[in-house]
Amino acid sequence: MESATSTPSQGAVHDHSFGDNTYRALGGQYLTLRLGQEDYAIDIMRVQEIRSYEQPTKMVNSPSFIKGVINLRGVIVPIVDLRLKLHIGSADYTEFTVVIVLNIFGSIVGAVVDAVSDVVTLGAEAIKPAPQFDSGIEARFVLGLAHVGERTLIVMDMQTLLSHAELGISAK
Repeated sequence: MESATSTPSQGAVHDHSFGDNTYRALGGQYLTLRLGQEDYAIDIMRVQEIRSYEQPTKMVNSPSFIKGVINLRGVIVPIVDLRLKLHIGSADYTEFTVVIVLNIFGSIVGAVVDAVSDVVTLGAEAIKPAPQFDSGIEARFVLGLAHVGERTLIVMDMQTLLSHAELGISAK
């Protein structure tokens, strides 16, 4: 069963049911980024800005994927290395490494990625369900897969990925 509705900030929303698995694909614009050898896409509406990587101030007793904090115009922003959070290889910082500053449930979080590519528009129908198997990326973080030209994008749910107790961020 498939249904479509519209939201003002995005395009169509489709609920897809496949047996016991139901997921919600949201069409709209997505920022594409690189982590390791894979291409990912995140909702552009969550992106506040993109900055070059700067060494954050380390915090004691923080999880290994939290690199520290930065002061962004008077706001203390935790910096999360997505490669480490998602268990995608080692974190090598190059001149292409950037921090995507995101608004997650009203909290500001920086996400370190290998590089950003471009902004793509994906219709809800273009986002297909991802196969469910035991992998390094938990299924609840993945909205689906989309093909753009020769690339396969893993469409990520950044609100679910970054709204955990270890960051002190949750839906209000």
